[in-house]
Amino acid sequence: MTGIGGEAGARAARSRALAVLRVRGRALGVALLPAAAEVILLTGGATGQFAGPGWDLARWIVGGFALVVLLAAAGIALVVARARPAETPTVPVTERAAPDLYRLVRDLAERLDVPAPSAIALTPDCDSWLEDRTHPAHGPPPRETAGAPAGPGLAPASGDTPGGAAPAPVLVIGSPFLWWMRVAELRAVLAPVVAGTGPSAQPDIAAARRFVRGLDAAVAVSATSGRCPLTRGVCGALGWVARMLLRACREHAVLMERGVAAAAAERAQAVDYGPRIVAQEQVGLAYAGWDRLLTRVALPAWRMGRWPSRLDAGVVAALTELSRRDRLADGFTSRLGERPACDLLEEPGVADEAVSLLAARLFHGAPTGPGPHWAPVDWQAYPEEVVDRTWRAEAARLHRVLDGLPDRPPAPASGGATLARVLDHLTAPAEVPARRMPEDDAPVTPAAAQPEPDDAEDPTTERGSALAAGLSAELAREEGSVPRGATASGLGRDPELWDDGALPLFPLQPPRTGRELLVAHVTAMVCCAAVDSAGAAPGLDWLDGPTLLLDGKRAVDLGPRVLSLIEEGDPAPLRDWLAAAGIRPEKPVRLG
Repeated sequence: MTGIGGEAGARAARSRALAVLRVRGRALGVALLPAAAEVILLTGGATGQFAGPGWDLARWIVGGFALVVLLAAAGIALVVARARPAETPTVPVTERAAPDLYRLVRDLAERLDVPAPSAIALTPDCDSWLEDRTHPAHGPPPRETAGAPAGPGLAPASGDTPGGAAPAPVLVIGSPFLWWMRVAELRAVLAPVVAGTGPSAQPDIAAARRFVRGLDAAVAVSATSGRCPLTRGVCGALGWVARMLLRACREHAVLMERGVAAAAAERAQAVDYGPRIVAQEQVGLAYAGWDRLLTRVALPAWRMGRWPSRLDAGVVAALTELSRRDRLADGFTSRLGERPACDLLEEPGVADEAVSLLAARLFHGAPTGPGPHWAPVDWQAYPEEVVDRTWRAEAARLHRVLDGLPDRPPAPASGGATLARVLDHLTAPAEVPARRMPEDDAPVTPAAAQPEPDDAEDPTTERGSALAAGLSAELAREEGSVPRGATASGLGRDPELWDDGALPLFPLQPPRTGRELLVAHVTAMVCCAAVDSAGAAPGLDWLDGPTLLLDGKRAVDLGPRVLSLIEEGDPAPLRDWLAAAGIRPEKPVRLG
């Protein structure tokens, strides 16, 4: 049973849901006012009270206006009812693919005395929520997932459940939770989420949610007006009405959802309260490891058109490494002996691969590597297939840009691309063209009085700035040649996932600055020289991403020396490092 706080939250949620429905009722009443006035005029004319030419004209005017308003209201209502609300791209999981997971959720719903979710899906993110997918525009829920035949769901996915209640929503689970958490921890984390199916089954709350989602979808429909002036006008009117109604019920909808969350949290207090405290710590840890894995490990692969096919397994490796470095292993050793939540899936590897592909589509979008096609890569092959190839591609791009500069350095006598050529270019003084005196003999502004370039955020030498600008332009040209909306399968956009071609949906990082590109490309050139002349090897660090291995150990001191070269034009620290590592900058390196 729900406690006092939960009952208060449920009452508050239902009260706010009724307020949202009152907004809908008022809108309907406003739309019917002209028709009501026309009925009064017609009744008065039939009884002889409103007779005469003036009343006849009024009946025609009011009747025409009422007809227009009713048609417009019917059209808006149809769009609100049929427009497809936003749906999060997920990987569906059938009961046959995860019978133990379905059993866990079903038992949890029974303990909470709430309806069981209609289905389960995975998202490549560290979050879990309930999502209503019973809108008519959605059609029947998907019944298959990769490598798993269809199976029965937890509860009816469409139509009405017994008792006239609203159908249960879909339970969306963050995939990193399944791989890092233990079974008991996952159950504790899902308890307040599953408890939300109770308020979702309340008819007033379900109706209010459908109304708000329909308005939101109608606003999105109005944005696709096309070029026809008539279509733009109709869509503009639709958007104006939908936005006005959204503003009218926004506060009520927010407070309704807060009440639903409070009621669900209170109901879940009675289930696994102790484990839930420990599980919340794991949620934060999983999020930190997932974010670092995406930005430092997966992103370099996505940029070159490869997608790691076991991202969730990488989360476990990254968090294990984090616990080792931060001396947290003692606290995690005991829990690692318990059953991991991914064992609730019949084929964890298949699910991990499907989620990994979805993550590439969501967080990166179209590949920016050579060619529009993506290909999966295993963690064992990551150093050779991703790290080494990325270094070679960036080194080749660096030399192409260098060859295109007007003050490019001469090619080495031995031919080929060398690190020494890059060092010489970045350390040579820039040639400043002589100023010509204007014909009117006006005084030349002293150099000291010239405005200083704003390099507080992007400090580089003058030669470095030119090279960075060239790299930015070259990379923009390469990315522009990739077909818009290409997916990891190379088959174009998946209509089941995307509503338009604006990819990615969730960009991980802002575009890199010219200085960041220059640092990355010079570092790549150094790493290529180390591999080709000093027997170094590409490696993968679970927390820091691509790394250079010298004698089997990470080269952790390379970054500051590259920065000294680029920002100050001082090659001495880098040259000393190269000499100590036995790297020969004058030796040609293999590109591409």
